[in-house]
Amino acid sequence: MRIFAIGDLHLPGGDDKPMNVFGPHWDGHWEKIRADWLSRVAEDDVVLIPGDISWAMQLRDALPDLRSIGELPGRKILLRGNHDYWWGAITRVRDALPEGMYALQNDALTLDSVTFCGSRGWTNPQQNAEGEDARLYAREVARLRLSLDQARRLSPEGRLVALTHFPPLGEGGTPTPVSELMREYGVGDVVYGHLHGASIRGAFSGTVEGVRYHFVSCDGLDFQLYQLPDWVGNEA
Repeated sequence: MRIFAIGDLHLPGGDDKPMNVFGPHWDGHWEKIRADWLSRVAEDDVVLIPGDISWAMQLRDALPDLRSIGELPGRKILLRGNHDYWWGAITRVRDALPEGMYALQNDALTLDSVTFCGSRGWTNPQQNAEGEDARLYAREVARLRLSLDQARRLSPEGRLVALTHFPPLGEGGTPTPVSELMREYGVGDVVYGHLHGASIRGAFSGTVEGVRYHFVSCDGLDFQLYQLPDWVGNEA
C-alpha cells in the first residue's frame, strides 16, 4: 500500500464554478488531477483528501463530485475543510459516500496496519488573537485529541498518519498546540492544505519534533498527487 495525498480539490458542486477566476493555472484542474491519479494510483493504495472537496452547499449537490472521486482507483479518506458546507451530519455523509471512501470526524480508522486520524483545525490564534478564532481553535484541538485517542486505541504502537485542513504549524514550522498533540501521540506524518496563491510560499513541509509535515494543496502540487515517503519510524 502506498499513501498519496492531495487537498483543496474545489470541485464545482453542481454549479460549474470556474476555478480559473483564481488564475489561469486552475484551467482544467480536475482533468489534470484525474489524469495523474489514473496513471499512478492502484486499487490497494490510499489517497488522503484533507478538505475543501466541493463548493456545494448541500449534500445532494456534492454527490456528483463525490462520485467523480469515487470512480478513481484507490481507497479515499476525506476530511472536512472550511468550504465544505455540504458536509453536515456525519452519518448522512458516510451513507452517501461511494464504496471505498471514508470520512474522518472525531475518530480514526486503520487500513493495512496504518491508522488515519485528524481534525480540520482553524486559524492559529497566535496569528489572529480575536476571541472567536481562539474559541474555534480550542474546539478543533479538542476534536483532534478525540481522534488521536481513538487512533491509539486502534493502534497502540503502530504508524499514525494525520490529516488537518488548516496549517498545523506556525510560520516557519514553529510549534503550536496542534503540533504538540501530534508529537505527544507519536504521529508519523501530517498532511494539510488550505493555503493558495501567494500564501503557498509560507507553507511548511519538513520534520518538526519527529513528525513529518506535508503541504498538499493541489495548486501547490501543480495538480499532481503527492506520495508520502516510506516510513522508517518516528525518528524520520
